[in-house]
Amino acid sequence: MKKIGVLTSGGDAPGMNAAVRAVVRAGIATGAEVFAIYEGYQGMVDGQGWIRRMAWQDVGGILYKGGTLIGTARCNDFRERHGRLRAARNLIEHGIDNLVVIGGDGSLTGANIFRQEWSGLLDELVERGELPYELAQEHRELTIVGLVGSIDNDMWGTDISIGADTALHRITDAVDAISSTAASHQRSFVVEVMGRHCGYLALMSAIATGADWVLIPEAPPNLDEWENKMCAVLKNGRENGRRDSIVIVAEGAQDRYGNEITCGYVKQVLEERLQEDARVTILGHVQRGGSPSAFDRNLSTLMGAAAIDAIMSDKFIGQATLIGLKGNKITHTPLEECLENTKAIGEAIKTCNFERAMELRGNGFREAFQTVRTLVRAIPHDPLPGQKQRRIAVINSGAPSPGMNTAVRAAVRLGLDKGHAMFGIYNGFAGFADDEIEELNWMSVNGWAYLGGSELGTNRHIPANSDFYKIARGIEENNIEGLLIIGGWSAYVSALELYQRRNNYPAFNIPIVCFPATIDNDLPGAELSVGADSALNSIIDAVDKIKQSAVASKRVFVVEVMGERCGYLALMSALATGAERVYLHEEGMRLTDLAVDVELLVSGFKQGKRLGVIIRSEDANETYTTDFMCALLEEEGGDYFTARKAVLGHMQQGGNPTPFDRILATRLGAKCISYLEEQIGAAEPVSACIGLQSGAFRFTEFHDMQRQMDMENRRPKHQWWMELRPIARTMSNGRNHTGDPSLPKALTDES
Repeated sequence: MKKIGVLTSGGDAPGMNAAVRAVVRAGIATGAEVFAIYEGYQGMVDGQGWIRRMAWQDVGGILYKGGTLIGTARCNDFRERHGRLRAARNLIEHGIDNLVVIGGDGSLTGANIFRQEWSGLLDELVERGELPYELAQEHRELTIVGLVGSIDNDMWGTDISIGADTALHRITDAVDAISSTAASHQRSFVVEVMGRHCGYLALMSAIATGADWVLIPEAPPNLDEWENKMCAVLKNGRENGRRDSIVIVAEGAQDRYGNEITCGYVKQVLEERLQEDARVTILGHVQRGGSPSAFDRNLSTLMGAAAIDAIMSDKFIGQATLIGLKGNKITHTPLEECLENTKAIGEAIKTCNFERAMELRGNGFREAFQTVRTLVRAIPHDPLPGQKQRRIAVINSGAPSPGMNTAVRAAVRLGLDKGHAMFGIYNGFAGFADDEIEELNWMSVNGWAYLGGSELGTNRHIPANSDFYKIARGIEENNIEGLLIIGGWSAYVSALELYQRRNNYPAFNIPIVCFPATIDNDLPGAELSVGADSALNSIIDAVDKIKQSAVASKRVFVVEVMGERCGYLALMSALATGAERVYLHEEGMRLTDLAVDVELLVSGFKQGKRLGVIIRSEDANETYTTDFMCALLEEEGGDYFTARKAVLGHMQQGGNPTPFDRILATRLGAKCISYLEEQIGAAEPVSACIGLQSGAFRFTEFHDMQRQMDMENRRPKHQWWMELRPIARTMSNGRNHTGDPSLPKALTDES
């Protein structure tokens, strides 16, 4: 039987508890013994009661909690060999030779050193008589699996670290609130965000909030008089109608000579040169606190489960491996390589080799920086001599999805900055047929970065009959050369309808790009749609509150979520909330399934369980409806529990988009404008849909897109998230377990 230790170290990060929960439950489910090492490396050095074997129920109810319940602490002893010697002895006393370390680069550096010294430490303990030779031989190899837990997202080897998304939520919520105050008084605000020497939080929050200027360590202002440039842009913005100015400063910001740029200095510059009030807001540790976002809960769960898979596979025995995320795929990278490249980034910034720092941050970081440089402009660049102006139209179609406005803003401004004429089509394809087309300018989309809903309007109308003639005439009269369609399933079907009628209507022979924006995440060619993350966060906020209500009255809730016949929202929200059961159309529902779950719930409440949460996708089954399930549970619950339903409805579509959706919308918008530029004027323009696939943005041509669509069920034929179904099942009730006696005999309490 393998024995695994898990610890959290360094600064706390939202999602650490979810990661610990995943490690403990996935480990137990595979037959291992899992030990939590309390207070990080300090607990490992001190031993005794700080290293405790965990049972299934020990990690119940921690999924939604911020910080780290097993604690973290600075440990100077572990920095010295004598401290690591004591730590090795304490681990061997518990039979532990596998460690999952959740922390930042400092914590993972310590873990890597520990592994490198491991055999020597054991030899020394044997020589000192503190460890039997046979026991040392039995645990000759130490396996380290690292999970990056840090809001800074400054570790090479993963696109995003545990806690970074939640920190972005805190920042964007604060800046959104500050913006309304700033606009009321026509005032400038300087906002300092965390990140140490990494500009990720500053850069991404600038994109998400529509900030007017941003200063990051990796790309300092390239002018000696950068202050004049910043003030000129902000002044022009005011002259063109902006009522507020938001400047975001990374805590490690500096100029190109390595001199620190502080918020106080930026405030002073703004007041002296613009002759207006400026205020400073330092967000501080509020960025690290609070309940983790849906993304961080699921990221932590998947990484924790992957860590156990790596340990149990024996593939990484005696190695140090970092579990990362590329796109939406879990990756394994040698920890030493990740640490070396992370250190190289720090050295590059320290020596003012900013080009090297940007290179190591990756293409995505560089592209995001180039995009934000355009979006912060007060007016677009003047067209270059001889530049060909294109005429591009943008339309929203289908159900509203948070992030649609962000996408339109990005596309319009990036198109205008390249010298093109940009048109907005109002009220979807119905409006297209009625010639509701208007040319947009830079300020037409001002303030749209964080707005939910659709300022252009949207509906599910799919063109039919005379619509095609009217739309073709609108294209010809406005001389539209390219069309960007932002929306969900009906938007994609509408695009195909136009595409298939090119022979009858020559006006349709223009490049068309479909942009995925739907909370259902049910579109071909895109693993993640804009709006789905916002919907997930709305769901977990509601379920967290429902669970508090349920635990007070011994109740089971059946929560119905949107998605039609696509189970993405149901499955991912079940993973993020710790729901005991989830019902999906993809799997079907049988009366025997309901009977088993009812029996498990009754058994659990008899043993002291206080609440139950079941998530049901809205079209999981036509017969076994949410009302039917509640009635069944109410009848069978008897004196042990009552049952209630919660149909979340359109609240999942409302609200402002999350930072993830804002950033994704902006990046997709940039790619779409570039694609349309390439295709307009081509002899045979290619129409396609865009999406994030295996960590990269890719275009899928319409003929391939259509082959990937399950028209009957209105979802893609391949649904990557179904691969996560076993993890969700294991986390909730251990049904995949190997018979370990510490596993629950009934559905577990997640209150």
